[in-house]
Formats: sequence, structure tokens, C-alpha cells
Amino acid sequence: MVKRIIYAVAVIMALYACKIENDIPYPIVKGNIEAFEVEGQCAPSEGGDANAVINTTDRTVTLYVDDTVDLTQLRVTRFTVSSEATILLKDSSLEVSNFPNKGFEQPANDTDTRLDFTSPITFILQTYQDYAWNVSVTQLIERSIDVVGQVSSVIDTENRVAIIYVSPEQSLNNIQVNTLNLGGKSGTVTPDPTTIHDFTQPQKFYVSHGWEETSHEWTVYVYQKEENASGATAFPMTSKAMLSGNIQSGKTPVLEYKEETATTWTTLSESAVTVNGTKYTAVISGLKGGTSYQYRVSIDGVVGEEQSFTTAPATPLTNGTLEDWNSEKKANGTLWNPWAAGGTAFWDTGNAGSTTIGDSNTTPTSETCNGSGKAALLASKSVVLKGLAAGNLFTGDFELDGTHGILTLGRDFSAFPSALRIHCKYTTSPITKVDETLPEMAALQGKNDICHVYIALTSEKMQIKTRQKDEFDPKASPVIAYGEFESDVNVSGNEQNGYKQVDIPLEYYRNETPKYIIIVCSSSKYGNLFTGGVSSQLWLDEMELIYE
Repeated sequence: MVKRIIYAVAVIMALYACKIENDIPYPIVKGNIEAFEVEGQCAPSEGGDANAVINTTDRTVTLYVDDTVDLTQLRVTRFTVSSEATILLKDSSLEVSNFPNKGFEQPANDTDTRLDFTSPITFILQTYQDYAWNVSVTQLIERSIDVVGQVSSVIDTENRVAIIYVSPEQSLNNIQVNTLNLGGKSGTVTPDPTTIHDFTQPQKFYVSHGWEETSHEWTVYVYQKEENASGATAFPMTSKAMLSGNIQSGKTPVLEYKEETATTWTTLSESAVTVNGTKYTAVISGLKGGTSYQYRVSIDGVVGEEQSFTTAPATPLTNGTLEDWNSEKKANGTLWNPWAAGGTAFWDTGNAGSTTIGDSNTTPTSETCNGSGKAALLASKSVVLKGLAAGNLFTGDFELDGTHGILTLGRDFSAFPSALRIHCKYTTSPITKVDETLPEMAALQGKNDICHVYIALTSEKMQIKTRQKDEFDPKASPVIAYGEFESDVNVSGNEQNGYKQVDIPLEYYRNETPKYIIIVCSSSKYGNLFTGGVSSQLWLDEMELIYE
């Protein structure tokens, strides 16, 4: 009887053990696209970044191609994913032979992987779960028209029609065509448009794109239209405004501006105006922040309507003097925070990570550039496990990720400074701590450490995860403007306590109002990769934004 009971208990326990085992969930292993490249890939705008924009939150990939490739048979040259992931095409109707089910990178992959990207494609990345990613490709075909006496033009790609408006003084039987790029920069147009002059009747042209041998018939109409003066669209910044507008080909605009309350107009110098065919751009400099202005455009003495804009205010840098600090006692040292007790954080540091094993790396100091108040001292130090922790200061938030850190960079900001001014001094030291898993870091062994300060204006907050060995990309799509300062030698000046004034000019990549300001300062440039010199020190004081 006892044996039967023991046997029954054993069976029940075995069954229960099986149930427990079956209830254990699969591990969470995310399937991410890490890189995606295609033939003809290009930047969305001049001076932009040609790399695909990969959004791991929404699981989307966005990229652009030029007019040399066929979007219906676009060749994928690189497609790298998480090492555990398998790639599947969601749409089984896509005719693709031998599409790899693992990530690939040319030239190792010999498969001709062509897909129809006229619409976004969904890929399923399978790990223990399925992750759907949408990849969209936009083709940029730059069509342009330039005709002597041109006022404006309309290009209808759907119906393959172009309409050109010229001034009433321009005879329709004596039209001079300078440019008629209907198939894009890489396309062809026959017959040669520059040899066709009589447009009293519509003219037929045959247009082919850069990727095709066949051509399509286009019809080009030319009409006379009265339009001598043209207005301009203004993009106001803080200390300047960017103007752009259309103009009759061969004409030169005269731009005037004034403060809204002023009675006299200032004429913009010719050097500040650029004319390209039927378009012009101009820059009005030396403006006041947060001020309303009026402007007008004259052509051949005909004055256009008055228009207005208001410049963005000259927003100061919060706690740029670095006077506000508070501290907390921790088991291993003192945690210093660069904001007033009970106040709102604008700056942050990695001190929350440093104080898990020692003291803060970024601390207030009375060694200032003007002999009063406080400054910030950023010090690189040797630490267990990681080897090196750099002193750092940045606009944003820091959070611990085990023994690593996550920096969420960016504070609300919508102005347009021309530069970041800092007062600093720096003592470098030989790099003795390196991440030997990265050959480019290992190669720095024994060289001088580098201090690094950079500023970026962005459309999004940006994140640095030290666990993933992230680095800030100044050419990433959210970056609107960027500037940096670095030095691998000691920095000192003739200000009090040996400080030196350094101005870091901002380069603006495009006309867009920023949403965030990112400033990052480090005593070791590669501190996020745990590489640097253990005695490097960077002092910072009186940081401010310049509007010129």
C-alpha cells in the first residue's frame, strides 16, 4: 500500500513538474533591423545623411534613393539584423527568388536581392516572437525648368505635361530654353530642348529616366503671364532670417526690411541675395531676437506687398553659470547633482553610476574663471569592472542600466544660437584604459586623452546606451545644427585660474525650428566606451549661448 502511495505521489509530482516546465515563457529576444542599404541610396536633402533612419520604437526604416535606379526592381545591398533573427517577407505575392532568411552584407552575399519598393514592404523578424518592420523608400527625382523670361512653371508628372509661364514681353516664337530636366538629372530629353524655340503651339518631347531605355511622350506648353514682382517666404531664426521666392528668369530682386515700428527701410546688399534660374534666396543678418520685422521685394522698380515675420527669442542657457548644485550622501561617497535642491534638473551627470562604487566624477569647485561662485570639475578616474569612468555633464537625464548607463539627451529649446561660449581649462593624461574589444580604441593606448564638448539642436531627444557602446552621430536625421570642441593637449588661458574662453560655432544643416538642445561635456572623449586617461581633468565655467 505504501509503495502504491509513493508511486502515485511520484507520478503526480512528475506531471506537476511537466506542467511547471511547460508554463515557463520563452525568453524575450527582440528582432531588430541594424542596417539597411540599397542601390542608389542618397540623402533626403543637400548636406544630409544618406544612411537609413532606423526607428526601433516604431520598427520602421526610412531611406531615399536617387533617379538612377528603378524603384520596382530595387536591389538591396545590405540587410543586417539581430543575430538571433530570421527574416521573412510578409507579402508572399512579392516575386523574389532566393531571398536570404538571414541578414547579409555585400559583397559576401551573391544573391541578387531585388524588391518592388513603390510601396512600403513589411518584413517579419522572427526570434522567439515575431517583430513586424516596415521599410519605405522614397525616390528623389529633381525635375527643373529654366527658360529666359520665365515667370513660373508647373510640372504634372501623372499626365506628363509641363506648363511654362513667361513674361508678356517674351515672344512665344523665340523661346530660349536653358534647362528642361523632365526626367531628372540622370534622365534624357529628345529632341534637345535648347534647339527648340517656337512654342506658339505645344511641343512634344520624349523623356526617359536614368534607369530605363524606353521613353515617354511629354507635352510642353508656354504661355505669357503678367507677373513682375514676387513675394518671398521667410524662415525667421533669432539673429537672422532666410528668405526664398520665385522670380522671372533673368531678373534680380531687391529686398528691403525694417523693424515693424521703424519708418525707414534697409536695402539688403546684393551679396546677401542668390539667384538660381527662377528662384532666389537671401539672408537678412544682424536682427534682434523676439522682434517683429517687415520686408518687401521689388523687381524692375515694381514694389511687392509688405510681409512680416517675428524672430525667435534669444533664449539663455539654463544654469549656464554652473552655480546651482545639490548633494546626497551615498554609501560609497557623495552624489553631486548640477541643479538647486528642490529645483528642476536641466543638466545631469553620470554621478549616479559613479557613486555605486565610489565618489562623484563631476563636482562643483570654487576654482572659477572670475574668482567667485562655482564651476564644474569633470575628472576621469580608474574604476573596477569597467576600467575608466569619465567626468561628464550634459543636458538631459541619466539612469542606471545595471553596471551601465542610459543617457537621454535633450531639453526643450526652440531658439537659434550661432555659438556656444564656454570658459574652460584642461589637463590631459596618457590613455591607459581602453576597450580592447574595439580595435580603434585599443589603438589609442598611450596617446593623449581628449576632452570633448559638443552642442546639437535636434528635432528629437537622443539616447546613448553605454551597454550597446553607442556614440552620438552628429549627422543623424534629428540633428538640425551641430558644433564641437576637442583637445588632446592641455588647455589654459589668461583668465583667472588659467581659464580660456572658447567659442563653439554651430553649423545649421537645414531650415527647421529645433525642439531640443543637447550639450555634452566630457573629460575623456571616449569615456562612453570606457577609454581614456585616469588623470584627465576638465574645468567648465560661465557657459552661454551667443546670438550673432
